[in-house]
Amino acid sequence: MLTGKRILLIIAGGIAAYKSLELVRRLRERGAAVRAILTKGGAQFVTPLSLAALTEDKVYQDLFSLTDESEMGHIELSRSADLLVVAPASADLMAKMAAGLADDLASTALLATDNPVLLAPAMNVRIWRHPATEANLRTLRARGVASVGPNEGDMACGEFGPGRLAEPLEIVAAIEAHFKAAAPLRGRRALVTSGPTHEAIDPVRYIANRSSGKQGHAIAAALARLGAATTLVTGPSHEPEPPGVAVVHIESAREMLAAALAALPADVAVCAAAVSDWRPADAAEQKLKKNGETPHLALVENPDILATLGHGGNRRPRLVVGFAAETENVVAYATAKRLKKGCDWILANDVSPARGTFGGDANTIHLVSAEGVEDWPTMSKVEVAERLAARIAASLAEPG
Repeated sequence: MLTGKRILLIIAGGIAAYKSLELVRRLRERGAAVRAILTKGGAQFVTPLSLAALTEDKVYQDLFSLTDESEMGHIELSRSADLLVVAPASADLMAKMAAGLADDLASTALLATDNPVLLAPAMNVRIWRHPATEANLRTLRARGVASVGPNEGDMACGEFGPGRLAEPLEIVAAIEAHFKAAAPLRGRRALVTSGPTHEAIDPVRYIANRSSGKQGHAIAAALARLGAATTLVTGPSHEPEPPGVAVVHIESAREMLAAALAALPADVAVCAAAVSDWRPADAAEQKLKKNGETPHLALVENPDILATLGHGGNRRPRLVVGFAAETENVVAYATAKRLKKGCDWILANDVSPARGTFGGDANTIHLVSAEGVEDWPTMSKVEVAERLAARIAASLAEPG
């Protein structure tokens, strides 16, 4: 299955382009999200409307489209994918890749990405066997570009030999094999907490904070993409549920703690939720009415979820990661928090109002561990999640 995987499909010119429609259908039925770049040559054989209907997404064609650049820049388009698949890959596009040319959207996206690329070549047998094509393929393989096919058989031009596009299910199998090999957390269990908690004052009022859940949801998605069986325990959030993740919805801190403990055992726990420190001692059963007097709201401390997991004894996850959202003395407070909570890593971030972190799309992280402090550059929350997931995978791969 390819649930949650993000595929950027690049369709070059050639009669084999019609098979790309079947490839999209097969990828979607396996749970993959597919975006398509359609070259000028590819558009001679398949229509943007057909691709848009099957991908349920916009089809990208023009490098210099101001509309596209404002919505999804060509660099972000390529980097947001887990895998770039070129099917069919023409000799011309392979030559551009080998030479580092970027004169259209497809070649620019391929040059701009640092994510893996899979080629499914399709061309006339004489072009496939030409020394220039063979040299280009060797160059691309030396750079780590994978390929599937081409197959041998009758061609539209009337010739016979190698050069036919691999069948859609063969390409799907190559994609699945890629992700199986690139799943360092396969067989691992992960727990992530996300979002705020709501602590009831009465049936319509509550105590909460400004957490959106964007960072925690992105971390759960990143861990799942690396193969971890991931449980996300989330407070109220408008973020969509990450694909391939078991999601448990809760309201209060006590409910979050119970759900987190129920998700154990786990190899890693990432506590990204912004849990309310206090709750009303006695929530009213009916809506409180104004009577001209200021009500007295007695508060009691909520359970500490991160400390419970960090000091969890023989049920403690091997790796416990917390977040420290601070408005001042960010690293100093995070260092003290790591020791107090008994966790392995603390990801500290500045959430002072000027930063716009809560509800925003970027984070500036300081990773605090027993080895010291590692300052990360300002990144999107998705990039933070992917970097953290890779660090978790590397840590769990070390002897326990």
